[in-house]
Amino acid sequence: MADDIRLTPWLIRKSEGVVAARYPVGGEVIRIGRSRENDFTIADEPHVSAHHIEIRRVGGEYWVYDLDSTNGTYLNGEPVKAAMLQAPASIRLGKAGPEFEFVMDDTPRDANETLVYSGPFHITLDTADPAQPISGDHEKLLTRAVQRARRARSSGAFDQTAMIMRSMLGEVLKQSTRKFKVAIVSLAIALAGVSAYGVWQIGHLKQQKRRLDGQMVQIETQLEKSNQDPAETEQLLDRLDQYEGQEKALENTVLYRIGAREREDPVTRGIRSLMFEFGAETYSIPPEFLDAVNNFIVRYQGPDRGTTERALGDARSYVESMREIFKQNNLPPDLAYVALAESGMHADPDSPAGAVGWWQFTPATAKHFGLKIDGETDERKDARKSTEAAAKYIRDLILDFGAGSSVMLALAAYDLGPAKVKQAIRRVSDPIRQRNFWYLYRIHALPVETREYVPKVIAAMIIARNPQQFGF
Repeated sequence: MADDIRLTPWLIRKSEGVVAARYPVGGEVIRIGRSRENDFTIADEPHVSAHHIEIRRVGGEYWVYDLDSTNGTYLNGEPVKAAMLQAPASIRLGKAGPEFEFVMDDTPRDANETLVYSGPFHITLDTADPAQPISGDHEKLLTRAVQRARRARSSGAFDQTAMIMRSMLGEVLKQSTRKFKVAIVSLAIALAGVSAYGVWQIGHLKQQKRRLDGQMVQIETQLEKSNQDPAETEQLLDRLDQYEGQEKALENTVLYRIGAREREDPVTRGIRSLMFEFGAETYSIPPEFLDAVNNFIVRYQGPDRGTTERALGDARSYVESMREIFKQNNLPPDLAYVALAESGMHADPDSPAGAVGWWQFTPATAKHFGLKIDGETDERKDARKSTEAAAKYIRDLILDFGAGSSVMLALAAYDLGPAKVKQAIRRVSDPIRQRNFWYLYRIHALPVETREYVPKVIAAMIIARNPQQFGF
């Protein structure tokens, strides 16, 4: 009946021209990229950025937005930053990346039909009675039942299997021989058993995750005590490492990925996303750090709103130019927002220490990185030239501090100075395991000013990535 049909938007992923997967476009926003924080994760494609695109429903229309990806987004063969989708449309992530087709299909009003389609699946059953072969119609119905149950399991909807099988059995049993009915009922019982086990196992994984989270929060709270005994601190950090290892193993299980993972709040998700790109991932974000980021977001929304609106509005062209310079230097483009924390995206501010311009360079640092300062010219106020110098400086800091959380250490060094950060690093007892930003942050090895500066920069990055979510 016409009332049972609706137009549903889909993304169809293709591989060498053949349909490889089918995703429903549901909700107001879906995000696609390499990071596991996305709604749809594409971990097997080097051309895909950690956060590559998002598709938004605006009124009755759908729009695609490129999230400053490294290799760009192409709509019907043309590079785009933001464009309205008119089905059918081709979306490619990078020139040589995966291709999706955006389509609007007539779909029955059945919630099960909107589950992810994970590829063609065919099944045939032998029959002891050659006079009663499985007809083409029977095979289609059986294949459809298995596909729908398989899609439900792959998306974590284990509790829908019984409903799926009841619906399909009703169709099949009207046309089937007794032997065929027995085969279908057996299949349904087997699938129901698998589904019941999956539901139980997912519940168990969720309980484990909450227990580990609670234990890590307790340790983080103890580590925040300023009078902590060094030996006790080391013991707490060892336990934290053990819990993080257990949580990492848990999150890598298939059942957790498809059914137990719970959505985090936007700020926590934003921090994790940035840390993934910076190579500074941590399974336990120190509560003190998270609180600081949240506090700065509130400041950017309130007392410093004018500064934030300038960065997202009037100064947007400068920001985009800065992002491009960092990208050309093979650095995370979001490092451009260090300038927001430093100068509020203005060329003129100066400090009592003699720091001037967009990136608040002192004369010595500016001249070291090639900026001209004399009676008539001060290139610290030149947006392009000062950003090129900042990119060189931050690149040197990252290379200086090596692998691991070097981007975070570079941010600390930009504020504190590389010599003082190195002094803090030299005080650690384990130069391999403890030479990272999170260790220094937890043991309060960095000054209060720097412990506030880094969250301030991270807060600016999180807002800039999704300004509408934070009221801009």
